Amino acid sequence: MEDPSTTQIHTNLNDLRKLIDNLGTAVNQQQQTIITTRPDVAHPVISRSSDEITRQLVVLRRTVEDLERRVKAQEKEREQLRALQDVGAMINSSLDLDQVLVVVMDAIIDLTKAERSILLLKSEDTGELDVRVYRNMDRETLEKSSFDFSRSIVRAVAESGEPIVTMNAMSDSRFAAQESIISYNLRSILCVPLKIKEMIIGVIFADNRVQAGVFGDTDRDLLASFANQAAVAIENARLFQQIRNHLTEITEMRDLMDNVFASITSGVITIDEEERIALYNRAAERILGYPQNAIMRQTYQTALETLNLPIEPLVEDVRHKGGVQNTEVDLVISRRPGVTTLNLTLTPLRDYEQETLGVAMVLNDVTEKKNLESVRRYLPPALVDQIRDLDAAQRPQHRIMSVLFADVRGYSTFSEHVDPEKLIQIMNGYFTIFVRAIDNFEGLTDKFMGDAVMALYNTPLNPQRRHAERAVRTALMIQENMRAYLAEIPEDRRLHFGVGVHTGEAVVGNVGSSLRKDYSAIGDAVNLAKRVQENAGGDEVLLSSATYELVKDWVVAEAMEPIRVKGRQTLEQIYRLQGTKT
Repeated sequence: MEDPSTTQIHTNLNDLRKLIDNLGTAVNQQQQTIITTRPDVAHPVISRSSDEITRQLVVLRRTVEDLERRVKAQEKEREQLRALQDVGAMINSSLDLDQVLVVVMDAIIDLTKAERSILLLKSEDTGELDVRVYRNMDRETLEKSSFDFSRSIVRAVAESGEPIVTMNAMSDSRFAAQESIISYNLRSILCVPLKIKEMIIGVIFADNRVQAGVFGDTDRDLLASFANQAAVAIENARLFQQIRNHLTEITEMRDLMDNVFASITSGVITIDEEERIALYNRAAERILGYPQNAIMRQTYQTALETLNLPIEPLVEDVRHKGGVQNTEVDLVISRRPGVTTLNLTLTPLRDYEQETLGVAMVLNDVTEKKNLESVRRYLPPALVDQIRDLDAAQRPQHRIMSVLFADVRGYSTFSEHVDPEKLIQIMNGYFTIFVRAIDNFEGLTDKFMGDAVMALYNTPLNPQRRHAERAVRTALMIQENMRAYLAEIPEDRRLHFGVGVHTGEAVVGNVGSSLRKDYSAIGDAVNLAKRVQENAGGDEVLLSSATYELVKDWVVAEAMEPIRVKGRQTLEQIYRLQGTKT
């Protein structure tokens, strides 16, 4: 919009120019009239006077025209400055890099009346100038292939940091010989750097291929000033874009970590700098039996008390000293039977400068693993892998089973004269013979009792249809392997053994306290098997009548005199195993 004061100046100057023209016309007319009507007047005097007036009027008219040009120039400069201010406000009002670039390019064309303009930015990776925007005077984005420009001029401005303007590149001695100027028929060219604190971040190139003399020094200076302002806006937009990209990456990483923490089977709990619970994943809810909303943002002291986790000293140690802490705790958790065993690993949370920000805790429920490890102590590995429900298998229950006791004879007397370490080594040799036979027929090695071992067949951990046969074949294998073993070892290490087998009902399951439990069997069947073994002579295998009745079709056994065993009123028929019928 034109300023009213400027309009008035234009009007006044136009009126003055008309007045001068009218005065000139009037002087000429008066001179002609005098010459025509008063021929007696001295013509030279009149002519000199008229000529002087005319000359002064011409000078006055030129002065008016010069004033008009200066007013128009000032008006153009003011319009450019106003446009520069408006565009500056516009480009600084947005942080979208693409939008800022388009506004900058359109402003350049409006300010300079260029036909086309191009903006190049330095790549942060390569340092090379990359073309970012092509625009024309119709505010249209041009295809890259349709915009040919002088890369040599662009390179010169980028290297020197000085703007370049030429009114006709074809006749300019600086550029006329350049191939791009000739081949692209470039004429008016204006090129300025984009600078921030003397650091060049890009170049603006504007041209007009049709007209020469489009750009002048004023346009160069104006565009250079605008470019400095635009450079700040572009850099701000670029930095904002980087921050937004980083934020997106961080958000994606956070979402990924949340999904990971939500899906992993290990419980994860983190404590932040304010000593509050910052993360409590689903696995932690499942393992510890408390929902997230009951734990999140609680102080870790309150949370640990709620979760019944006695690890506050470990947390304090990690917070103040760093390092990794690992521990195993047994907990009684509501809605879960028995004792739950947790393995906990505590590590410090650190930032990029290795400053401690908090503590991370990883919890794993190792109850089943621990139970399996305890079972592996007395059950062959092949059977451990077959167990489907360990908890159910370890619950106490009545069971018909076969029980085998194997005992080393003469141990007490022998141990009095042997070094303890040597004694343990010798006994382990005999126990190895026993256990190999037990494992071979998938028996469960219940326990070692001094010089004896107890094995169970047909427990819930190793259910077997012909368990009595397995127990008897174990005894036969012990007998056979022991003969070979005794023949190999020195005579001073030779001891003898006795084996007893009985089949009957017993109670089997985890036996012990909340601090320690072992899988075992108790009851009359176990007691009778022990008594039968106690009556065996050196290298003998004795069977109870109950066991004998189950295997008599394929074994050779000798009936012994009925015996009275401790704890029973009636006599027990016992059989001495001699071999098999095949």
